[in-house]
Amino acid sequence: MPASGQRAVRAWLYLLAALVVAMVAVGGATRLTGSGLSITEWRPVTGAIPPISADAWTAEFDKYKGTPQYLILNRGMGLSDFKVLYAWEWGHRLLGRIVGLVFFLPLLWFWWRGALNRRLGLGLLGLGILGGLQGAIGWIMVASGLQPGMTAVAPLKLALHLTTASLILAGLVWLAAGLRPGTTETEPARLRAAAVGIMALVLLQIFLGGLVAGSKAGLVYNTWPTMDGMMVPPASELFAVTPWIENFVDNHTLVQFNHRLTAYLLLALALVHALDARRTRPGSGMARRATGVAAIVVTQACLGIVTLLLAVPLWAALAHQVFAMAVLTMATVHARRGGAVAAAPALAHPATPFGFEALASRAP
Repeated sequence: MPASGQRAVRAWLYLLAALVVAMVAVGGATRLTGSGLSITEWRPVTGAIPPISADAWTAEFDKYKGTPQYLILNRGMGLSDFKVLYAWEWGHRLLGRIVGLVFFLPLLWFWWRGALNRRLGLGLLGLGILGGLQGAIGWIMVASGLQPGMTAVAPLKLALHLTTASLILAGLVWLAAGLRPGTTETEPARLRAAAVGIMALVLLQIFLGGLVAGSKAGLVYNTWPTMDGMMVPPASELFAVTPWIENFVDNHTLVQFNHRLTAYLLLALALVHALDARRTRPGSGMARRATGVAAIVVTQACLGIVTLLLAVPLWAALAHQVFAMAVLTMATVHARRGGAVAAAPALAHPATPFGFEALASRAP
């Protein structure tokens, strides 16, 4: 496979990653505007066409009027306001369909052209399965918000939905970064482990952030560095819910406290890792990437503090969520390039995609 073919596969993966980030951004706006429950059915194919006629809009609005969210929060809403809610959720689902097409159609083309070896092909197949699972998780999440007495989706399901999207993003970036031409540097095991640890901590922090968003825990304790004057809230507040395990999802105090603690841990690890890399491997790619990761983590921490102090305005909350994807992207590239295999071998045997040599040989 020529170098141009390698660049094409890498560009396709990064395009998909950008679309996933766009999905996260639109999904965040959908949640923050309370639009996620405006479409009450899951129609993967026919749902791509929005209501067109007045009768179709009336039918969709009537379905929404039967939801607890409408009856409790939005009773009396007009059709024009409903159309705004509907547009956000429909746009989010449409973007998901677009991501699926942009994934599978080029995948078939690259496979037919012999551009994918077994390892890369299996990785992409795994991401495709995860993408399909993400659609199902999305509907399970929406369905949780349509249950009696619910006016929003369940926090745990929202966190799982966001984390799955983040895993897909990390997988795409990991594969794309592995295709980048260049010489692989042999880095100390300590630095490689720290790079992977930072990426894992970012994913954990995104999950905890999803719990904060889903439970609206950011609307309480809007002070920093203390939580209303307390560095550590008393156990009676951290574990006020029975059974105790539910505190980790439903207790605003513990949910926000966990998100803060993990942020401090991530920030400390990123800074120590950057200093270690600059001391151990001065001037290397590892040192430059580690410094960049530390800088973006610091920026995200500051944005999180601002979001908290301002009591989660829409612009700040959305920026904080989207910037988390930037942190994850940079951390993933750093972990992949910090000791992973060089890029070139991934496409070194274009005649054997998935091991089907005979079929690949028919490609022009």
